[in-house]
Amino acid sequence: MKIAIGTKNPTKVNAVKEAFSIFHDVTFFALDVSSGVSPQPITDEETIHGAINRANNALLEAVAGIGIGLEGGIVETNMGIFLCNWGALAASNEDVIIAGGSRILLPDEVGRAVLAGRELGDVMDDYTNTHNIRQNEGAIGIFTNGLVNRTEMFTELSKLLLGQYLYQTNKKGAGL
Repeated sequence: MKIAIGTKNPTKVNAVKEAFSIFHDVTFFALDVSSGVSPQPITDEETIHGAINRANNALLEAVAGIGIGLEGGIVETNMGIFLCNWGALAASNEDVIIAGGSRILLPDEVGRAVLAGRELGDVMDDYTNTHNIRQNEGAIGIFTNGLVNRTEMFTELSKLLLGQYLYQTNKKGAGL
């Protein structure tokens, strides 16, 4: 099975590899593909579209059996600004599968800085006085005190995608 991942970010690539580790004969291709949305999605809809675009673009570029797109964003609610993440799985001649993952409330100063036009990774680098947090523990790792890191968050999301895909495949095979 050939799986194309619509990013070269190691946290996302490792997440997909972990989720698909149940298969033995898999080849992964990590590709820099366009999300077709802003560099920092700020709504669920924009984040979903970014994930779908990444999945479709990876599928087509790699001529793979499955394309995976993972996208992180933020969403403003009446309760505050939340970290959000969405994923999509695209397969030839199939409807795109989508799933949403973990959400946590961001500190107001972090959320406001992102809404003002900065990317969350850049804001987090300044907030924590570190470098390239998006390729390490991510905001989720910082604000969960290390109990959940970015790879784990995206692994769960990738498993949600894979689980839906397997369910649909089994359902078709059973003639349901």
